[in-house]
Amino acid sequence: MTFKDVIVIGGGAAGFFAAINIAEQNPNLKVAILERSKEGLAKVKVSGGGRCNVTHAEFIPKELTQNYPRGEKELLGPFHQFMTGDTIEWFEKRGVELKIEDDGRMFPVSNSSQTIIDCFLHEAEKHRVEVLYSHIVKAINPQNQQFKIETSQGDFLTNKLLIATGSNPRIWNLLEHLGHTISQPVPSLFTFNIKDERIQDIPGVVAQDVEVKVLDTNLWSEGPLLITHWGMSAPCILKLSAFGALELAKRDYKFQIEINFIRQTFNDCLEVLKTLKQDLAKKTVFKSTQFDIPKRLWHKLVLASGMDIETRWADLNKEKLENLAGQLTQAVFKVDGKSTFKEEFVTAGGVNLKEIDFKTFESKRVKNLYFAGEVINVDAITGGFNFQNAWTGAYIAAKNIAQ
Repeated sequence: MTFKDVIVIGGGAAGFFAAINIAEQNPNLKVAILERSKEGLAKVKVSGGGRCNVTHAEFIPKELTQNYPRGEKELLGPFHQFMTGDTIEWFEKRGVELKIEDDGRMFPVSNSSQTIIDCFLHEAEKHRVEVLYSHIVKAINPQNQQFKIETSQGDFLTNKLLIATGSNPRIWNLLEHLGHTISQPVPSLFTFNIKDERIQDIPGVVAQDVEVKVLDTNLWSEGPLLITHWGMSAPCILKLSAFGALELAKRDYKFQIEINFIRQTFNDCLEVLKTLKQDLAKKTVFKSTQFDIPKRLWHKLVLASGMDIETRWADLNKEKLENLAGQLTQAVFKVDGKSTFKEEFVTAGGVNLKEIDFKTFESKRVKNLYFAGEVINVDAITGGFNFQNAWTGAYIAAKNIAQ
């Protein structure tokens, strides 16, 4: 049996960040990472399309918490301890400069996730963190104020244990045996599968500022919307999927959404259309794109309103004006299923938040057991927020373990 002062289970972002900070703050501790796969940091590699969306340029703790459908209340205190500015400083001190994009997302200046991976591997080696790959954890047993960990490559004994395995059902089962409650995991960040004539054959079209509601619920979102080969994506859909994760799972991902493409009321839109009927009388509606709507989408909505490509503005009667106003402000689409957003699979679920001390990220049920990252029931919308939760939890846990 091998003894280590601290063992971190999980060789992902949170695991490496925690282990490095523990070893740096207390060089006397023997720290090891147990990773089940042949190489770690897989999620870092694919994040942000291979660029690694490290964090988000939001520097007010209260504002930052509002991007977490689960964990908003619990993360307020931790974000006062370690948040975006601290993350930026941590990486810059280690030679990794970050940049802010127009939408607030932050990436390494290199535009490559390999920069982050290389940083972690270098820091782990520098601080003598042992990284053990292909170690599948089979059992965790508390023994005389220590933990015996059985793996596919042998057994370990440790004084302090940090779990940073993300959404791993095998580890959740082991934690249940230790007395923890696991909130049932469901997908969080996903796109909507929609088959509808109005969006057929126009993948890649982006409506910049829409409002989307899930009918028969209080769920709604706003922002850019992307039409894809399979349906709809982009920030407003992903945000809706995150905040609606539990409700949409209950509906087996079959529901209806209402989209307001122009962020105006039906009546206001109708008045504008009546004015356009006068001003553009001799022009065809099909070719007279309005409201900054992408041309290809405008064409689809005009045809869905019962017109053809030759219909002139002067020809519009009350019914057709109302039909067009309805398509622009109250378009209903049927969602039938979901698709994973790129390779970035995020799960709502994990260790019950009431069972964690958020001043230290230590378990309230088992002494010297700590958590970081998505293993707990915290998840965020897309944009670097899930990584910020990982850095914050890992740093605070590391600080307390190293003492």
